[in-house]
Amino acid sequence: MTETVEKTATGAILYDRQVISEISKERFEAAGWLHSEPVSGELRSSGRGSTLYVGNVPRQFVLRHYMRGGMIGKLVRESYLWTGADSSRPFAEWRMLAKMADRGLRVPRPAAARYCRSGIFYSADIITVRIPNVVALSQYIAARPLPAEFWESLGAAVRGFHQNGVFHADMNAYNLQIDKEGDLWMLDFDRGKLLPPGPWQQKTLSRLHRSLQKIVALNPKLHFRRGNWEQFLEGYFNASRSA
Repeated sequence: MTETVEKTATGAILYDRQVISEISKERFEAAGWLHSEPVSGELRSSGRGSTLYVGNVPRQFVLRHYMRGGMIGKLVRESYLWTGADSSRPFAEWRMLAKMADRGLRVPRPAAARYCRSGIFYSADIITVRIPNVVALSQYIAARPLPAEFWESLGAAVRGFHQNGVFHADMNAYNLQIDKEGDLWMLDFDRGKLLPPGPWQQKTLSRLHRSLQKIVALNPKLHFRRGNWEQFLEGYFNASRSA
């Protein structure tokens, strides 16, 4: 993957010409595409910001505007403190996605990212290639009970990301997506990093477990029980031992 950086009046755009041949500031707005539609979510999965599907089949993209979450998000919705282009959220996420995609990991391929500065603050957006035929894990477990093999393969797949040093800052049942073959994809690597092995691995597993428990509390009919988590961990640690 190759990257090109173009300066704009208020910031810069980073993109891969092989993925998106032409880029402009209009591409970071819904009006800049012939087709756009909001990404919907269930069980409070709508996320922190504005996310759209843009473009047309056969290649569609996902356009995401960076929005703050948590307590600070109630005060400052879309502004971040400027500390340099390379450390900006969109450029950092774009480059992390590029490295993971080049390794063959199941993540969205980055297309373009931009920041717009205003004094000591900036706002940001990122465009990635849409992964076809995937649904959130939260939705996938709603249809029917899943066999032990699924949960074990899910655990093994997460272990594969960890073995590649992939730290996901918010690994939950929405950012884990399942394709029609039952394989795992990971989305949304804002604040993600590539790290050596460490306590962060257990922390991300705990984050995922809490997320699954939370959505079952919202909808007890979802097919996730304690035994499923044990199956997940069995797959995770079996993959670790065989690596």
